[in-house]
Amino acid sequence: MKIEDIRAKTDSELEFDMTSLKKELFEARFRASMGTDSNTGRVRDLRRSVARIQTILHERSTGVRGAAAK
Repeated sequence: MKIEDIRAKTDSELEFDMTSLKKELFEARFRASMGTDSNTGRVRDLRRSVARIQTILHERSTGVRGAAAK
């Protein structure tokens, strides 16, 4: 998920995306630990996407970037 896509969404959309990404991350970590997942790089991508969303939500709540969702 690119940062421009994240900034274009509202807070409620980001909250929904974050919960679905966290669920997918849990499942990906489980599959990786069992050795059945062939795409182990997906865990890294999911972690980074969750971090990006959390960063944008934090910036909006503290007013660092100033602007809310468009």
